Amino acid sequence: MKRNLKFWAASALLAGIHLLLIFPGFFAPYDYSAQNREFSYAPPSRLHFVDRAGKTHFRPFTYALVRDDQNSGGYVEASNKPIPIRFFVRGSSYSILGIFRSSLHSFGADTSAKFWLMGTDQFGRDEFSRVLYGGRISILAGLIATLLSLILGTILGALAGFYSGWSDVLLMRGVELFLALPWLYLLLTVRASLPLHISTIDTFLLLAAVLGLVGWARPARLVRGMVLSVKERNYVQSARGFGASDVYLLRRHILPQLSSVLLTQAALLVPQFVLAEVTLSFLGLGVSEPVPSWGNLLACLQQYYVLTSYWWMLFPALVLVPFFAGYQMLAAELARRNSAATF
Repeated sequence: MKRNLKFWAASALLAGIHLLLIFPGFFAPYDYSAQNREFSYAPPSRLHFVDRAGKTHFRPFTYALVRDDQNSGGYVEASNKPIPIRFFVRGSSYSILGIFRSSLHSFGADTSAKFWLMGTDQFGRDEFSRVLYGGRISILAGLIATLLSLILGTILGALAGFYSGWSDVLLMRGVELFLALPWLYLLLTVRASLPLHISTIDTFLLLAAVLGLVGWARPARLVRGMVLSVKERNYVQSARGFGASDVYLLRRHILPQLSSVLLTQAALLVPQFVLAEVTLSFLGLGVSEPVPSWGNLLACLQQYYVLTSYWWMLFPALVLVPFFAGYQMLAAELARRNSAATF
């Protein structure tokens, strides 16, 4: 029961995170590119339920931020300018999955009022909205790279394990080479050899492709080991004796046995590839401005004064913690279930 609770808790956590990032326009109060230069590096707005007169409100509200004359670059709350937070409001238009357009947001304020759940960056752009939109880019890159890596690893691993011989020897030498190479330096080398000045979409696709092509080795080795074991089982030998073709044996009897292992590998690879994308974008080799990703949102922290003066710019890094924790919990539970099923 406790194990099942961990599995469902991890699944619920990841489902909630992915729901937020699949529909960022709905959950974000502002467009990620909307600039408010008069609110450069504004701190997060504090939510209140009790006003200055001591009256309790059931609807959350905040106070407008104004420049602090006594603190250059600072802000204070204007107690005479409350901003009620409203739910399901109309705001900036956004695209839903690239198909539909809508202007409905889960929450927001009056058109003329501004509030910032996670503060703003140097251009006055809402950090919360940019974290949601940036997460969509980072996670999509991780998912595409994982899919590509698993497809390539499954094909090569299945062929090597099923046919053995020289193909198996050649694949294993390639696997050993890729596993021995440091991931980060390999990614930096491959990405740096590609054109730097290309469109955002091309950069995103190149980044996902590079990550997927680099990460095929571990899934291929696991698939090879599974295929070596499964192809010797009695029902596979019986089917071979009845004249079943190699394609039929792989499609019908061998590859279906790999689903649980591949799911576990996917749960391990997605956070690794997301972290790789974050690292490359942080270093300026991934998705670049003005399109946000978790990596380029953290790039401003390379400036010392930002790191020491504007603590809310660390929020994109904190968002990674529950994301990685959820995937690690899910991978551990899937691995445990695979072990239990094996024995």
